[in-house]
Amino acid sequence: MANCIQLEFLNLGNNHINDIFPSWLGSLPVLRALLLRSNRFHGEIGKPPTNHEFPSLCIIDLSNNGFSGMLPSIYLQNWNFMKLVNETNQTYFEVSSTRGSSDIYYILPYSMTINAKGVELKYLETPYLLRLIDLSSNRFEGEIPGVIGNLTGLHLLNLSNNILTGLIPSSLGNLTSLESLDLSENQLSGRIPSNLVRLNFLAYFNVSHNRLWGPIPLGQQFGTFLEDSYQENLGLCGKPLSNKCKDSKSTKLPPSSIFEGEDSGFRFEFDWYVVLPGVISGLIVGVISGNTLANKKHEWFVQTFSRKRQLRGRKGRKGRQA
Repeated sequence: MANCIQLEFLNLGNNHINDIFPSWLGSLPVLRALLLRSNRFHGEIGKPPTNHEFPSLCIIDLSNNGFSGMLPSIYLQNWNFMKLVNETNQTYFEVSSTRGSSDIYYILPYSMTINAKGVELKYLETPYLLRLIDLSSNRFEGEIPGVIGNLTGLHLLNLSNNILTGLIPSSLGNLTSLESLDLSENQLSGRIPSNLVRLNFLAYFNVSHNRLWGPIPLGQQFGTFLEDSYQENLGLCGKPLSNKCKDSKSTKLPPSSIFEGEDSGFRFEFDWYVVLPGVISGLIVGVISGNTLANKKHEWFVQTFSRKRQLRGRKGRKGRQA
């Protein structure tokens, strides 16, 4: 198949293929759609052999397999066709052919089935300008790479049902063409980035079954998402949840927080339940010690000042006697 240099649409979904990721397909120059969903693919995707793999890829569906390891950030960084939407007169993926000796041409469309916007979508004709990444229902772990935010032509992004951890990258706010974002059923933590309200075309959003906390962003499309989009995130608050947010000064601290040094690149994680008792006890000791020290200084000042007054009084009496 690596010799099929004109191959544009490859759909091997819903079979029993037992293999690792076919990285050798990356050499195909015009391959735009790769669908391997619902098979038995497994293992880590790893690094591409070169920086020019899948140069024309716009649709990739690896869902419902056994892929593991980190998300393929280097592949994501090199999928340049997902960074923009080119103008074209072609509406759907299709091929022209003739039957027998007839001069009549037939237009044959390509169909596909994907999971997007919370349902199973069946395209009898696949849109030529569609940009899609579906890596859901695998065993990917680690953080969501921020380079996904460079794929500004994306319409559908599904990373649900994996073991992803860390924060939701704020770079996702750059995906201004995004219509569906599904990050549910992972182990993501931290706040929902407020700049996601810039996604004006976002019709479906799901971050349920994670470890998120803090206020839900307000405005734009976020006013249309239902409570199901946020369920099983006990630290989240605000509409449409019944858990109301307090003001910013009294917002509860999360069970654990992660701080990342901008210069050092190191990540620090600690438990507030451990730190707060130490801070409070230190504050109490400091106040008591401060009061004690202030009292001692006050007594020393009074005694010293009284002695000086007594000495001055004695010198004054001696002068008058003389």
